[in-house]
Amino acid sequence: MEGGDLVKKQQTSYTYWVRDTREDAAPLPVPRKLTADDISKPAQPNTLGSVWNQAGTWEEKNLNTWASDRIKELLKSLDSLEFSNGKAYIEGVSKCSGDAFLVTVRNKKRVGYTYEFSLKFKGEWQIQNECKKIKGHLDIPEFSFGELEDLEMTVSLSEEKDLGAVAKSQICTAMRSFLVPIREKLHKFEQELKER
Repeated sequence: MEGGDLVKKQQTSYTYWVRDTREDAAPLPVPRKLTADDISKPAQPNTLGSVWNQAGTWEEKNLNTWASDRIKELLKSLDSLEFSNGKAYIEGVSKCSGDAFLVTVRNKKRVGYTYEFSLKFKGEWQIQNECKKIKGHLDIPEFSFGELEDLEMTVSLSEEKDLGAVAKSQICTAMRSFLVPIREKLHKFEQELKER
């Protein structure tokens, strides 16, 4: 290639990120603070999100505090369950962690979450005409928005010295009955999350 051809080729080459320095190029936008008038103007109809995002392009809102508090509140309100050999109730939430968010994308609202929790339970169980105190944990590993039908739960008993293998198995099976009311409470949580 001769020197003149190389110069000609470099001048016509396409570059994406190079800023045009010609005088007729549009000036860069200057950021400005929103005024009280900007904020008080009614939002455009059919737009979601903040005042600064009237186009509804992308906006993400962290809902972790609200979601954690609401999940704990719902789970603490679970009723006690009666079984043929005993009864049990939820004493409290020992662990509740995860993320919840609301995203506005192209003027459409989308919500989601990923959580896990552990519940403490207490109760009584009849073993050979003797009433024994029982306690333990119900652990729900990671679950996400729209996946409540696949909810899994593990049951662990504490202070199980004199219960016996058969009684332990019966208690663990009975405690899995809490899965239905837990799922109902989490469906309520999902509905409330969608309405935010």
